[in-house]
Parts: sequence; structure tokens; C-alpha cells
Amino acid sequence: MHTTEKSSTFAPMNFPFYIARRYLFSKKSTNVINLISGISVVGVAVATMALVVTLSVFNGFSDLVASFFTAFDPQLKVTPIEGKTAPADDPILASIRQLPQVDVATETVEDQALAVYKGRQAMVCIKGVEDNFDQLTHIREILFGEGTFQLHAADLQYGIPGIRLAYELGMGYYFDEPLHIYAPRREGQLEMDDPSSGFVEDELFSPGVLFEVMQGKYDRGYIITSIAFARRIFDQQGMLSALELRLKAGSDFEQVKAEIKRLAGDKYRVEDRYEQQDDTFRIMKIEKLIAYIFLTFILVVACFNIIGSLSMLIIDKRDDVATLRHLGATDRQISRIFLFEGRLITIVGAVAGILLGLLLCWLQQQYGIISLGRSEGAFVINAYPVSVHPWDVVLVFVTVLTVGFLAVWYPVRYFTRRLLE
Repeated sequence: MHTTEKSSTFAPMNFPFYIARRYLFSKKSTNVINLISGISVVGVAVATMALVVTLSVFNGFSDLVASFFTAFDPQLKVTPIEGKTAPADDPILASIRQLPQVDVATETVEDQALAVYKGRQAMVCIKGVEDNFDQLTHIREILFGEGTFQLHAADLQYGIPGIRLAYELGMGYYFDEPLHIYAPRREGQLEMDDPSSGFVEDELFSPGVLFEVMQGKYDRGYIITSIAFARRIFDQQGMLSALELRLKAGSDFEQVKAEIKRLAGDKYRVEDRYEQQDDTFRIMKIEKLIAYIFLTFILVVACFNIIGSLSMLIIDKRDDVATLRHLGATDRQISRIFLFEGRLITIVGAVAGILLGLLLCWLQQQYGIISLGRSEGAFVINAYPVSVHPWDVVLVFVTVLTVGFLAVWYPVRYFTRRLLE
């Protein structure tokens, strides 16, 4: 009867968890097993912390790049799917402009040309914009020099180059000679005895400013000028390369974007800022994924410590297992004791690692503990940027639990089966 009563006390499902918790948190007589269990928890915690910190650093760089693009790229950009240009008076584009949520609409013409200044030359992208371009973007926030944002005055056409392009061509904020722009003629044949006849040549003057987006694509390769100049040199009168839009404050961005896509149909492509820089952000996502995969492999290695800890614990608890069997514990309950032991180690390590990782991210955000370089101002920012995304924390937690639970399942079944034979 006494044995039957004891057996009934082992019937609840929380019995294996209760014993496993005592094995992990209660003071053990075997200090080596204590030490190995602690090492297992530390290993899981360190791998978890590395996942949280690394993913947050990638998020920080991604957000940093996005903030740079914001100053130059429009909220929405409508471009033709076929060909480089489309008629500026297209009824579809007119209907998009007339949407009540659209605050600023700017036509742009963009193409490649050759820039020459005092014998130095570079292939550049000429971006012709309307006078309201500074209302469309935050271009004024990234201008440097003694002048102001100005695209033309009377018959003079101004050009605002990127700061790195100006350096390569040997120009300052003001260039004392006009910048010569050469673009291939769209029509006619090239005369071999006079190659220059195959190009349209024009001049740009300095408004006394340069722009700096802190991205090589723009700072080294772009010149902003008036749309009239771009249409003339590229022979694109009445055409546009893109219609760039800014929405009114408070507009439902996704809803307006969907409406513009509906109006554009299959003739025009509608892109937000992230889609306009899809190549850059795709590369960053791939790098983040690769880092996640490599750190997950490190986590798998860390989980081998749990296997070692559990195997030694199973061997050490032979007498306890025999006692529990005599008291009525089933083989399944005994196996679950050690499964819960491994899972508890994983959970404790995961929670500790996440908390430690979040603490390190907060310290980096507040104090910039790890800097990018010793020289002040040598980089865009002085310390590694960090941005914690909640879904990344959830992903890390689920990954650690999945890897840890799978790592202990087979070894525990194998060792307990051998022990109970």
C-alpha cells in the first residue's frame, strides 16, 4: 500500500520537472557536475548574447544607411517599366499628381554623361530636377558651402556635384571655370573625322555648394541640375525619367502607395525609398543572414556542453534512478527528468544571454563603448550603430530553444535507455 501511495504521487506531469529543477538549482554533492552545468549555461548564454548583439549591429547599419538615403531619395518614385523615359503629359502621371494626398510632385530626367573640368574627367549621372526639388527632399540639409540651393539664374545653368566627385575633378565649393558636360547624340551618325560631332556639349556653373549623402553612389557620381538643362543635353524635350512624390503629413503611406500602383497599372513602377535602394538593402540582409547562420553553428557547438553535462549527471544519478523506479516512477518519467534538465539549461542560458545582449546594446547606444576608429570624425559615426528589433529578439529566443531542445533529445533518450536496461 505504501508503494502504491508513493506511485500516485509521481502521477502528476510536473513531477519530472520538479526533480529536474532540483538537480539544476539545488546544491549538489558532486562539484564537477555543478561546474559543467554552469559552463553549459554560460556557453548558451554567450552564444545567445552574440546573436542578439550581432543582429542589432546589422540593424543599426541598415537604419543608418536608410537615414542617409532619406535626404536624397523621394518618398515615392514612379518610373516607366519599359524604356528610360515617358511623356511628361501622360494622363496616368497627371492622375497621380492630382491625388489629394500628394503634397509635392517633381519631374526628373536622369542619364549618364561625361564631365570635364580643367583636363580632369569623370563619368557622371546628370539628374535634372524642377525648382521644387528642395521641397520634395531634404537636399538643403546635406549641402555644404557658401552658396544656396539654386539650379539656374537667367541664362546660367548651375550644377551641384557630390563632394567626392568635386574632389576627383579638382573643384571646390566654387569652381572658377565652367564644368563641361558631354552627352552622346541620340540621333545622327558619328563622323570619324570629327568625333566631337557625336556629342552634345554644354556648360554648368557653380552655385557655391556641394552635397554629401555619405554614400559613394551619390557623392562620387551625381550632379544635380535643372531639368531644362538635362532635357536639352539628352534631347528629351517633353519627357521625364521619373515622377518623384512627397505625400502630405498624416497620409496613410501604404494605402496611397497601393492607390498609385493601381493607377500606374503595368506601365509604371512605383517604389518607396527602400525599394529604390533594393540592391544595397538586399546585400545587407544577406550579410545579416550569413552572420545569423554562422552564429547558430556556434550555438550548436555550445549545446554540446549540455550533452556532456547531462551524460555525467545521468551516470552520477544511477542510485537516484533506481530509488525512483522502486517508488513507482515510470521509465518515461525518468527520461523526462533529464530532458527537462537539458531544457532548463537551455532556457536559463537563453534568457541570461538575451538580457546580457540587450544590456550591451543599451550601453553601446548610450556610451558608444566600441568605436569605429581612434580619429574623431574619420567615419560617418564614431561608434558602431546598434538598433534592437523586437522580432530579432524573438527569433534568437526561438532559435536557441529549438537548437537546445533538439541537441538534448537523442542523447538523453540514448543514455537513459542504457541506464534503465
